Amino acid sequence: MNRSNVYLLDLPNEILFNILKKLQNADVLYSLLGINNDRLDSIARNAMFSNILNFISNVQNTIINDFQLNRFCDYILPEISHNVKYLIVESTSIERILLATHYPNLIHLKIFNFQCDYSLQYFTDDSSLRQIFKQQIKKLDLVNKDSEVGL
Repeated sequence: MNRSNVYLLDLPNEILFNILKKLQNADVLYSLLGINNDRLDSIARNAMFSNILNFISNVQNTIINDFQLNRFCDYILPEISHNVKYLIVESTSIERILLATHYPNLIHLKIFNFQCDYSLQYFTDDSSLRQIFKQQIKKLDLVNKDSEVGL
């Protein structure tokens, strides 16, 4: 039997989209944006992969590491911020992610490991995030280790 080599880039865009839809959006963006391939870069920039960004891994609710967060904040988020409608973040990285760029279409925010003593500072008049919470966020979900609270 003859075997031929088929590479990822040999696949049509429709099949690539179907494969990539099975992955976490943040993983697609991190893996494909800025890798010096115009076709994959164009696919990753599709709103399908940037309208909802989950920075909490489904595996043991782990967060992305500092190196990954740096790349997101410095390069990826400013490139796709106009598509972002929903962010799922950990409380320790919320300020860094929200201040990385302007998100004109962000309306939903979910914060994991919300700790009242530490996180309430984001809702005060002195907070650099106050405008985002006041003028943009229509749905805010706060999740701590004991329960979920939706506001």
